[in-house]
Formats: sequence, C-alpha cells, structure tokens
Amino acid sequence: MEYAQFKIGESFKTATGTWRCTDIGTRTIAAIHIAHENGRPVYEDPSWFNGPPYAVAEEVFDAYDFGGCYTMDDPEPF
Repeated sequence: MEYAQFKIGESFKTATGTWRCTDIGTRTIAAIHIAHENGRPVYEDPSWFNGPPYAVAEEVFDAYDFGGCYTMDDPEPF
C-alpha cells in the first residue's frame, strides 16, 4: 500500500492478519491488530476494538512496512 491509501477506521491486511488504521502521522500510521491471518479475532470481545482509547496496543507502521500492507480488496498476496 501507499501512504495515501491508509484511512483512519479502515482495515488492511498484512502477513500477520487484519489491522485497523487508528491514526495517520506525517510519515507513519498507527493500527490495532483485529484478526489473525486465519480470520480468527485477536480478542473475542469486540468492545476491545472500540476507541480511542483502545484496550489493545496500537502498533506503528512506517515507510519500510507499507510494502507489506495490502488493501482489503487486494487478492490474497500471501
């Protein structure tokens, strides 16, 4: 994905599963991990994904990570 494709509140895929973008910085984005690569939720209680603030840790993705991110519409890249 390109930096401009990230939108707050929208999901994207990586090799580790599905993530939701929670913040967009100048050169980075923050996201929460919402589902594993097999589609199983990271946490069973969906209220943990409501926020901010979130009950789960936000992870930071930078330009080096963007190449491993895919939109939900992309065919399975893995």
